[in-house]
Amino acid sequence: MPNIATLTLNPTIDTAYEVERVFPTHKMRTQKEQYDPGGGGINVARVFVRLGGNARCYYLSGGATGVALDGLLDLHRLVKTRIPIAGPTRVSASLYDRASGQEYRVVPAGPTVSPEEWQDCLDRLAEAQCDFLVASGSLAPGIPDDFYARLAANAAERGIRVVLDSSGEALRTGLNGGNIYLAKPSLGELRQLTGQPLDTEGAIADAAMALVETTGTELIAVTMGHEGALLASRDGTIRLPALPITAQSAVGAGDCFVAGMVYALATGRSRGEAFRHGIAAGSAAVLTPGTDLAHPADIARLLPQVGAI
Repeated sequence: MPNIATLTLNPTIDTAYEVERVFPTHKMRTQKEQYDPGGGGINVARVFVRLGGNARCYYLSGGATGVALDGLLDLHRLVKTRIPIAGPTRVSASLYDRASGQEYRVVPAGPTVSPEEWQDCLDRLAEAQCDFLVASGSLAPGIPDDFYARLAANAAERGIRVVLDSSGEALRTGLNGGNIYLAKPSLGELRQLTGQPLDTEGAIADAAMALVETTGTELIAVTMGHEGALLASRDGTIRLPALPITAQSAVGAGDCFVAGMVYALATGRSRGEAFRHGIAAGSAAVLTPGTDLAHPADIARLLPQVGAI
């Protein structure tokens, strides 16, 4: 059975609500509400376990909201290693307006993490036993930009494949430090990383291949929303279109892509087949409302619809 560890430095309690119509000042009575443990690595673990794998969640947690997050992880029966911090865990909100079909998302910055707290995190992960280590999500305030690079260097020494899904300087320094097996930037994150408009398929492919060559990253998967995704490796690039489905919620789609792709890789599929699994899992995520994430039955149903490689 495949075994991974996930790291979430800035987790969240994800709340999701539905209202008939969004309007100012007056109270909006919700029709549905949902509460789930969230943040990149936690979302990856939720889907990876649904698919049949083993995942241990490493995450920072503090304050009264941290206690609530711990309880939500227990409800989802996820194996967890809590790294205590003083600051309170953040709470994110997703609001679906039925009248317009629009979704509104509010995401706080999160608590400030002290040097002692993030060093404790590095020390604990130095003892992690896994095949893949998925570091996903933003850095909480106070954590240095090169945190993921430090993490990857230690993991690589122990033969662990590191998967990185972040943005900004955390992504840049993580990639430049080497030791990354798979990185999954969105197209927006790739544009920010390169400083280029990347307004053609050829430009996107060239930018992804340049990262493979300059950073030594084995696989770069660029997700592009309704335009599909692109996979770059030393063997070249693969481009697949998005599936024609009606989205219910965009929450966690990228995390589900990572979970599907890593699960396929961990169970012996080829890079191309793993890429197809990632697209199917990301597409399955948008079928579910709120913060529910992808389900195996939907992934299996959608996989035959993903283009052949």
